[in-house]
Formats: sequence, C-alpha cells, structure tokens
Amino acid sequence: MAALRLPAPPPSHASGRWLHSSHRRTPPTPRRVAARLGASPGEEQPPVRTLLIDNYDSYTYNIFQELSVVNGVPPVVVRNDEWTWRDVYKWVYKERAFDNIVISPGPGSPACPSDIGVCLRILCECGDIPILGVCLGHQALGFVHGAKIVHAPEAIHGRLSELEHHGCYLFNHIPSGINSGFKVVRYHSLVIEPDSLSEDLTSIAWTASPKMLSFLESDKPDITSSTFWGSLDNLFITNQSECSNSGAKIASINNASESDDYRVLMGIRHSTRPHYGVQFHPESVATHYGRHIFQNFKKITTEFGLQTPLFLERKVHSIGKLERSQISSPDLGNFAANDLLHSARLELWDSVSPSALSKRSSGGKYLRLQWKKIDNFLNRIGGSENIFSLLFGHQNAEDTFWLDSSSVDQNRARFSFMGGKGGPLWKQMTFHLASQRANCGGNLTIRDTHGCTVRSFLKDGFLDFLDKEIQSIQYSEKDYEGLPFDFHGGFVGYIGYGLKVECDASSNSAKSSTPDACFFFADNLVVVDHNNGDVYILSLHDEYSSSNGDGDCRNSIHSSWLANTEKKLLRMDAMAPRLLINGKSFTRSSSVNKQRFVIEKSKDEYMRDVQNCLDYIRDGESYELCLTTQMKRRTDYMNALKLYLKLRKQNPAPYAAWLNFSSENLSICCSSPERFLRLDQNAILEAKPIKGTIARGRTPEEDECLRGSMTGAPKVRSMEILDSLETSPRGIYSGSIGFFSYNKTFDLNIVIRTVVLHNGEASIGAGGAIVALSDPEAEYNEMLLKAKAPTKVVEECGQQMFNPDRSDSMQTTVS
Repeated sequence: MAALRLPAPPPSHASGRWLHSSHRRTPPTPRRVAARLGASPGEEQPPVRTLLIDNYDSYTYNIFQELSVVNGVPPVVVRNDEWTWRDVYKWVYKERAFDNIVISPGPGSPACPSDIGVCLRILCECGDIPILGVCLGHQALGFVHGAKIVHAPEAIHGRLSELEHHGCYLFNHIPSGINSGFKVVRYHSLVIEPDSLSEDLTSIAWTASPKMLSFLESDKPDITSSTFWGSLDNLFITNQSECSNSGAKIASINNASESDDYRVLMGIRHSTRPHYGVQFHPESVATHYGRHIFQNFKKITTEFGLQTPLFLERKVHSIGKLERSQISSPDLGNFAANDLLHSARLELWDSVSPSALSKRSSGGKYLRLQWKKIDNFLNRIGGSENIFSLLFGHQNAEDTFWLDSSSVDQNRARFSFMGGKGGPLWKQMTFHLASQRANCGGNLTIRDTHGCTVRSFLKDGFLDFLDKEIQSIQYSEKDYEGLPFDFHGGFVGYIGYGLKVECDASSNSAKSSTPDACFFFADNLVVVDHNNGDVYILSLHDEYSSSNGDGDCRNSIHSSWLANTEKKLLRMDAMAPRLLINGKSFTRSSSVNKQRFVIEKSKDEYMRDVQNCLDYIRDGESYELCLTTQMKRRTDYMNALKLYLKLRKQNPAPYAAWLNFSSENLSICCSSPERFLRLDQNAILEAKPIKGTIARGRTPEEDECLRGSMTGAPKVRSMEILDSLETSPRGIYSGSIGFFSYNKTFDLNIVIRTVVLHNGEASIGAGGAIVALSDPEAEYNEMLLKAKAPTKVVEECGQQMFNPDRSDSMQTTVS
C-alpha cells in the first residue's frame, strides 16, 4: 500500500520520535518526580488527563465513564472533525494539557477520511504521547503504519470471545487462553490483516478459539469485585454523538484469510512508540477485565512519563484545572462550549439534580401545588378506565391525555396520569420544523384555555424552548412532600422522530404530516396508584398571578376544580357497585367494511432494504439498523377513544398512552412496552429497553427469551443510512410520549405498537433491528408480527361505523 502522506507538522515538533530531541535526558528518580509534581514521595500523584477522540460513536461515553473512574477526572471529548491538527498540537504540546490520548470506536473504515478525521494525523505525529485505539481506533493504528483493513471472516456484533495474549503490559495481570476467564465483547465487521503488519507493529492478542458466546451464555463478570464494581454504571450512559458525513460504501476491502479463521487479530502495539490498539470493547459491561485494561493504560502513561521530562513539564505547566474561560481561543471551534470539559470539575450529578436546578431558576412563574388523596378507591369504581371516561371522556375526549399503565408491573410501571383542558395555566404547544435540516429552527403555536393563539419562530428549536420554559419555573419542594410519584403537573405530550435534527442528526429525508412535537401544559390532573388503588387529585396555580388583582378569581377556579373532581369521583363510589363503559354511538355497518391497511413497501422491496442493511453492516458502517416501514388506511367516522380502549384491553402495556389534540385533528393510541428514559427526583436516570420480538413460544420459558428494542443502536451514521432507505417520514412513530414535570423530572416512552389517527387516516409504523445474523424474510415476518395487535384493533373497529346522527361521547353509566 502506498505510504500515507500527511501535511507537515509545525516546525517546532519533531514527528515520528518517541521523545523530543531536546528532552533526551537522564530519567528522574521517583523522589524528583514527586517533587516536580508538587507532591511528597509516597503521596498520590495528580490524576491522568485524557484527550478522548470521538469517532461519532455512542460507546465513546462508556469509555468516558471508565476513564473518569480510572483517571480520577473525566476526559475531554473532542469529535474527530472538531479539531484540526493545529488545535491538537496546541493543546497537546504547547499547552501540555493531556497525558494520553484514546481514540474511540466508530462506524466505517480508517481508509475513509470522513470516518476517521484527525485521528490518522494524531497517530502519525504524536509519537511521544501514549495512545490507545479501540475498535476503529485500533484499525486506524494499523492502517497508518501500512496494514490492510479487510472484511472479518464473520461480522461479530455483541458476542463474546476468549482471548489469548503474550503478556504485553496492556494485559498485565490478565489471564490468557481458553477457559482462562478473559472474555471480551466484539462489535466489528472489519479487521486488520495480520500478514500485512509492518515491522513497526507487533500483534499482542488474538481470539483463542472459534467458539463465541452471547452475554447470557457466558459467565458474567463479577460485578461485586473491585475490578467490576463500577461496570454497572455503563447501564446509564449519555448518547451525545454528532453526525458525520455518510461516506460511500467501502468498495475495495478484501476478506481475511480463510486459514485459521478463529485466530482473529485482537490487539497490536507499536514497536517503539507507546501506542496500543484493541479490536474488542474493553468498555463493555460484559467484557471481563475491561477496567483492568484501562488501569494498565494509565500505568503505561505514568511509567512512560517517568522516562520523559515532557510528562513532568506537562504536569508542572498544568492545565490541571481546565476551566472553560481559559479555553476560548478562536481556533478551537466548538471546544470552548464543550460541556464535557466543564464536567471535569466533577459537578456532573449536581448539574442534573432536580433540586439543584430549582435553586438556579429565576424569573418566570412560581408554581404552587395543592392536592387531595382518596384512599383505596380504584377497585371500588372498576379501574382507571372508568375514571378517565367519567372525567375526560365527554366530547370525544378532545384535548386530553392519559399516560396509562394499562399493564401493571411493579418493576416497570405503577402510576397512571390523566387530565384535560380547562385550568387557568393550561395551554397547548404545537411545533413544526421549518426545514428538514439541522439547526433551522421551527414554528411554534401556543393556544391557551380560551382559544387565543400566539405564533412565533424558534431559532434554536423546540427542545431548547422547552428547556427554557422548565428552567423558568420556581416551586417549593414542600408542596409535593408525601407524593409517591414524579409528575405533579407540567408538560405532557410527544416528541416526533423528526426532532432528531435537534439531537445531532444532520437531516430528515421527508417532512412529517403531523406536528414534530405537541404538548399540553397540564395544571390539573388525576393520578392513579395501581399498587394500592389510591387516587390523587392535583392542581397548580401561579403564586405571582395570585398576588395580582385577579388572584382571588384564579384561586377560586383552582380550588373549585379540586372540590368538583373529588365530588364526581365520590359520587361514582356512592352510587355504583358496578360501572360499565357505554359506547352507545356505534352501530354495525350494513355492509362489510372493505378498508384494509396498505403497507408502504412490498415484501420484495422490504427484503431488499434488509439486504442493503446487511451490506452496510458487513462494511462496518453499523452493527444494527432498526429498519421500519409504514402502513395506512382510511378511518372516516371511527371513534378514536373507542379504538384506544379496545387497544389497551387487547394489548395492555406499561407505557401506554392516549393523546388527543383537537386543533390538529390528531389522536394517538399507544400501547408501548418500552421506556426510553426517566429522570426521578433523586437524579437517577433509568432506561428500560426490551430485546427481541418473536412469535409466542410453546412454553413460558421460550416466551421469556429474545425480547427486542426500538432504541437499538441510536448512532448518527445508522440514522443516516435508515433515512436513505425509508421513503416516508416516521412522524410520531419511534418518537417519544411522556411528561416533563415542573419539578424537573421526566419520563418518556418509545412510540411503538401505536396507531396514529390524523385527518381521517390511521397509520402504524413497524419494523425490526437488522443485525449481521438477520434473514430478510424472517425480518419481514417480524415486521408484520409487530403490527398485528394495533392493525387488528383498527380492523375490528372499522367494522363498526360511527353514526353521525348520534352523540359520539363516551359516557360512564351507573347501574
């Protein structure tokens, strides 16, 4: 392969050497080291500071967490196209801000410049800086020194292999070989061809056998030991990756040698530089000795530093307390605004603490909460369906919400929240993106309880607006002492899939016909505790407004809603030993309704898309692609609430939801089994994805296996690929429904198993996660299976035609 030609470095830097020539001195003694670092001999040395290059990969932040624990401070994260080589040179050499560099995994190949960015230049020029490359970073280390990148004998994603090594210091005190216990997680389609390694590179690790295990089949790491106690933290990660240019598919990659297929190269090092690469993922919670590898790399860094005064001068010069204000040079691009740098001051958890956020709020509203509780009430009146229908089911349940734990599982859901239009603070916010490109803002319409509307353009987008709204609210924590749930009023609605352009995606392939986000501000709501049957009635009012002339009137409205709602509920209990939902506005159609769902793509077209996904995966562009499609049919005269009540009965789910936005002629009937993300009052973030969707098993044990996740692999490159394959917008499907409470907590589901009714048409999205082992026909059948429950409900409701001459309100009758 032709030698890689890179621009010359700044003249003051001698490239390609382990040490600068001016620093070739006698290595100092440990006592001199400690003295120069400002510490006494025997004292703990200052933390190691890492520059973490992000190749647009969500696993970067698993590495971020491991390095934060091992190094004592969080690394500084810079994306591979965020800095030029001059920026790297300034902060690594002139400012001496970093002790080592870690290059993250990522999609694509090191042979593609848009995939690897500045990483190749770093590997070429930073010969005297310890560098660890992971997955793509490992391949980049090989590529920059002339090795070939080829297809692996088999694409491996999410499986474990046993490793053997020759005792390189990176694997110090880690066992080797078959049955040694050294098992690692692999996610890769490409590998370095071992025979192409130059004399500058040495292989240090290989797969020990052809046998591979899933996480469930393997012996789990001992997470109670000192080595693995922190690995559970990897379950709580922040996916803060940004989009990269989607390069052309790799055209010139050969296959690895067929001989000794199981001997796949898993690690290399440079013969003279402190540069290492591992093909596997040490940051994975399932990799054994993963943290130990990062600890060894830290030791390599510090011991290498004992041999070079450059390390000592870096510490003395130190930027040990990197402050955002200090890093404001214009040539650093967005680095000055890098929030992760700010988190190096270890204020991470305080920054997400709801109580801390409330103290920083200023201006805006000062909300006060009043609430009442009715003990052991739910079972006496026949369940939450009766409560919703009585209080909010009239007039087609217009402008109402119901976050409905219709399938109660103590480990997944406990509370249901419901409400409607009417309070003084109530408003509806509807947002449409102005463009399908990132950073283009959008149009917001706000409608209050009296029907007055205000329109504005949001330059910074909806999520920024929502965040500012929440931060402007002040409140007293004493108001909700004793409430066992997090939502006490605030914003409830949905975020559409298209809003990904506000979350690092570069564009949407098509414009959604539904709003990109729609929320109510709910000041009055009813909460049901499914564990013990308690029912809560909550109402918010603005203390600042109450101090004005109309305060008495507002307080009267606020208090009367609490009293009237309690009276209605107690009347149900007093009058009825038995309650029935009466949907009396439906009649059987005189002829069979022949409307059927039409799938956007034929079977052959969908299977062709699956094969395209497999090709992308084989070329290392992704390891999982959640391919979807849409199916639609007309639903004229169909009662949306009736449909939802049928759906929740036939397909109960812990994160189900009903939303109606009458001004948009939009109803959402959701039976989602999956939580996206929750932040509670203790500042704990929780995600609850599910894994795998297959037909019902023959035994309960079979049913428990292989559940699947819509969240899948939310990587920017993956979203770009899916946009190129899917021909229509997802809209609300695969977005999120939930609440953002005024007390800074939130809980959001993933919108799957959902019927969207909009302008007389029902749409259902369905799909599946395509991985290297997927079969196109099986994936098509899985897509149909996932759509079966919601389509069945719509078809059954379609057999009952609405009679427009009758009232269509849902009523609760007492008998």
